[in-house]
Formats: sequence, C-alpha cells, structure tokens
Amino acid sequence: MEVLRELRQPKVAVMLALGFASGLPFLLTANTFGYWLRDDGTSLVAIGFISWVGFAYAFKVYWSPLVDRIDVPLLGRLGRRRGWMLLCQILVTIGLLGMATVGTAGGLAAIGAFALLTAFASATQDIAIDAWRIESASDADEVGLMTSAAQVGYRVALLITDALIIAAAARVGWSMSYVGMAVLMALCMVATLYASEPARADVVLQQKPSLWTLRGLVDAIVGPFVDFFAKHKVAGLVMLLMVALYRLPDFVMGPMYNPFYHDLGLSKDTVAWVRGSFGLVATFVGIAAAGISAIRIGLLPTLVAGLVLEGLGTAAFALLSFHPGTEVFAGVMALDAFAQSFAGVALVTYMSSLTSLGYTATQYAMLSSTYALLGKFLKGFSGIAVETLTPTYGLLGAYATAFVATGLTAIPPMLLLLLLWRMQRNKI
Repeated sequence: MEVLRELRQPKVAVMLALGFASGLPFLLTANTFGYWLRDDGTSLVAIGFISWVGFAYAFKVYWSPLVDRIDVPLLGRLGRRRGWMLLCQILVTIGLLGMATVGTAGGLAAIGAFALLTAFASATQDIAIDAWRIESASDADEVGLMTSAAQVGYRVALLITDALIIAAAARVGWSMSYVGMAVLMALCMVATLYASEPARADVVLQQKPSLWTLRGLVDAIVGPFVDFFAKHKVAGLVMLLMVALYRLPDFVMGPMYNPFYHDLGLSKDTVAWVRGSFGLVATFVGIAAAGISAIRIGLLPTLVAGLVLEGLGTAAFALLSFHPGTEVFAGVMALDAFAQSFAGVALVTYMSSLTSLGYTATQYAMLSSTYALLGKFLKGFSGIAVETLTPTYGLLGAYATAFVATGLTAIPPMLLLLLLWRMQRNKI
C-alpha cells in the first residue's frame, strides 16, 4: 500500500496520527455513545435526539473563517494550524473526561453537555487538520497520498472507538473506557507538536487584507464562497447538492447501529472481535481500493462506485434481523466497512480537489458541513422511525425496514453524480 511505503516521509506519518486524532472523538459522541446510553436503559427516541450534538460538524463552516485567519492566543506561536489543533485536542480531552466523570447517572443533560463540548472541539480540530492536510501537500498526487494517510488513521480510530472500547466496557465499564479514550486523545498532542506548520498558503494569506478591516472581514466570510462559485460556476450548485446527499446511507441510521446489536443479543465481545478483525481488514482494503480507483478511472467514477457500495452496505444490515448469527454479522460488517472506507476516501479526495489556497479551511469546512448537515438532522429521527415501525413489523423487522429504506437514499446523489459527469464532459 502506497501510504505504508511512504511512511518514511515525516509529514505522512504525522498525517496518520492527525487522522487518528480527527477520528477518535467522532463515534464517542455518536454511535458508541448510543451503545452506552442503550446499555443504561435510555430510550431509542432519546438516543436519536441526543445524537444531534453532532450538528457541531455540520455547522463548523460558520466559525471556520476564524480558524482560517486568526492565531490562537498563546498557542499561536506554534503556527495557525497547529495552534488550533492543540487547543482543540485539549478541549476534546476535557470533554471526554467530563463524560466519563458524570456518566449517565448524572442525567442526560449533563453528559450531553460534555458530549457537545467534545463534538464542538472535534469539529473545530477537523477544520484545522483538513487545512493542514491540503496545504502541506506539494501537489495533487500528494494531496491524494495525504488523504489516504488521514483516512487510515481516521479509520483506525473509528475501529478503536467502535470495537476496542466495547470490549473494554464489558470489563471495566463505560466510564473507565472513556477515560482511556481521553488518554489516547492527549497522546495525539505529540503529533501536533511534531508537525511542521505548512507555508504553502502563507504568501496568498499575506496578500489578503487584515481580518480586522471591513474589507478583510467581508473577504474572510464571503470570499471563499465567491471564489468557489467563480471557479465552478453552475456546476458548483450541483456539486454542493451531491455532497449534501452523498453520505445519507451512512448517516441516517447511525445512532441505531449499536442499539441494534444490543437488541439482537450480540455480546460486546462478539461485536468488538468482528469489528477488529473482519472490519479492520475490510477498512484497509477499501481505502487502498479507493485510492487506486481514483488514479485509474478518475474521481467521478470512483464516487459512483462508492455510492453503490454505500447503499448496499447499509441495506445489508437488514439481513441480521432474520439471520443474527456471527457469520452473517461478520459478512455484513466486512461489506459495510469496505463500502464506508471506499466512499469516505472518494468523497474526501473529491472535496479536497475543489478548494483554493487562501480559503482552504473555510472552503473545505463549507463542503464537509454540507455533507454532514442533512444526515445529522435526519439521524435524530432514526429512533422515532424504528419505534414507529415496531408495532407493524416487530422490533427487528422495524430495524430491517429502516436499514433498507436508508440504503435507497443512495439513489438521489447517484442521479446528481451522473449529471455532474455529463456537465464535466460538456464543460458547463
């Protein structure tokens, strides 16, 4: 795998670690958090609604101009990107420790507040890391390499927070498991301190007016969007709409996955083992396959393939309602892990290709907020959907129906991708 061969490059190794830092908090305020809540008897409706703390990832575009233009007080001596990364890693660590300390016994409001702090700091960290990733790359090929490295680190973090933590929770409890995740987050600060501040965008940024002038403020807030649509014209609207819908098959039922395993009667050890074995292998294969596909056949065809896989991977979970055995679970988990990693690399690489120097953080935040917004909103109703369907189909039948319906949400973005493909050929 190219990423592993290129680990001798310090910035690629740093990118792996920063990708890990980016991925670590994500499920701890989402799916894994839902498992903890379900374990302690929280209703599916409440789990669905509390998942809205993830809106921080969807709204980060609104404060991304600050990350693009302002140095963090005191920590700014590290450089703009690294200063923001370190501040956010400190806040994520505090948030995870807070969640572990108050637990569910402290009430949903208290633990939800710390989850919100964690999600907000994590989303802000993503702004800085994404900008660092794009600006540290010397050319388009290196953007792809850095993206693959980031995805490897990110997916390893997801496996730890989606598998290892579950095995740990079965032995030492959820609170101590979250303390362990806070320690891992604190260790990620080493990567930030070791990283080199990117200089590629400095010349462009130095030519821009000060943020504290009216012209500079307008440029920081409006400039990224004007630049984006001047560059992509009519196709820019189609791009944004496609990006907004692309991850729906992954997001919509997100809070229900772990409660689904709980209600199937799968043990924590089984879930952890399958994710850490079949899921791990499939994840790395998916990342490698997406990178090769993007080079060999291009980004748009790779996005199409990722979307097909994503829809099938989500719908396949319906099989577990009728065949909840370990073998079927392993097969479904492997397919889903491959699909999500493939689609993730495809989308991140595509969005990275759309940004411009000088507006990197804000434009990428705009794109990533766009893909997160609708999915984050709809997933809040996933618990209501399952409970509404339960009187008609039974609990497991309700889960199955919801998973199949979610898989079908791949159709609208597929149509938009085909339209983009046509527009690209006609250069509209």
